[in-house]
Amino acid sequence: MTTTLATIRDRWSRAKPTKTVAFWIAVGAIAVTLILGFTKGGWTTDSSAQIMAESSAEDAVLARLAPICVAQFNADPERTVKLAEFKAVSSAQRSTYIKAQGWATMPGESSPDNRVALECSRQVALLSE
Repeated sequence: MTTTLATIRDRWSRAKPTKTVAFWIAVGAIAVTLILGFTKGGWTTDSSAQIMAESSAEDAVLARLAPICVAQFNADPERTVKLAEFKAVSSAQRSTYIKAQGWATMPGESSPDNRVALECSRQVALLSE
């Protein structure tokens, strides 16, 4: 075993790669680093980081506005009647019903938000079960 290790060490210390071989080893190392970095390392480009940040911001705003919509639903004086109407509406039309009632229109806004209405309809449906 020691003779094999000695032989490998000797061969390694005597190795003199050419410039071409050294260049291609460097190119291969760079390529492997880039591939591993972007696939496993969590690296992102500026544009994909911007898209992720915008999506995260929209999700955060939605998470804050949907409960306001539900609170407006709960504050409606005809809540019981409208809940029965809401249940009668098909699930595909429930967000439209929420918008029509004005619950998805946030204070200070003039029109309802589609994503808020969709999330609000999901949350109201969970309340009504």
